[in-house]
Amino acid sequence: MKRILSGLLVLVFSLAACAPAAALTADASATTSVPVQSTTSSSTASLAGKVAFKIVPAESKASYEVTETLFNQNNKINVAVGVTQIISGEIDADKANPANTRIGPITIDVSKFVSDSGQRDRMIQRNFLESSKYPTATFVTKSITGLPASYTDGSDYSFQISGDLTVHNTTQPVTFQVTAKLVGDTLSGSATTQVLMSQFGIGPISLLGILQTQDQVKITFDFVARP
Repeated sequence: MKRILSGLLVLVFSLAACAPAAALTADASATTSVPVQSTTSSSTASLAGKVAFKIVPAESKASYEVTETLFNQNNKINVAVGVTQIISGEIDADKANPANTRIGPITIDVSKFVSDSGQRDRMIQRNFLESSKYPTATFVTKSITGLPASYTDGSDYSFQISGDLTVHNTTQPVTFQVTAKLVGDTLSGSATTQVLMSQFGIGPISLLGILQTQDQVKITFDFVARP
């Protein structure tokens, strides 16, 4: 009889330790029944349910790529690239049920875009993005499609995020193609989309006798986020 009771106690505590974090926090009585070590153990174990990840600016970047023709260099074709790391945002990832993952507003300081040309940067800031007046670009997620039904730590997953992108005080719907993975407590990935500058009232950029850009711009967001 003692062996049976001991076995039942072990089973009860095992089930309690494996319960999803979201379910445990929903009921105060359930929370008090979980051993303290279940919330202070390894970071991987803490990801059993939904966890808020915060973007790490020092390890993330947002960039634009646009093709330009340089008239003053024998019509040379060049791809201009600008990068900024002034980024903020949160991602509520649900490891137990990926379909419940939610992404909060992502903001980027476009006034900090830096390319290989200071002249280009100043021209974009003053005359096109007008980033001293509109320094922030914001993306608000409306839907996420293609998330997996289950999750494996360290595996790459591809999905789509659709929402509203606001640049230069103009909002347009866009869809990002995303590849991401979660390794331990580090969420990382890359999101890309193509937009037309003319949709946001900032181009295409043309300087008579100097250069002309295409209207289409590639936007890439490489991110690292942690709890």
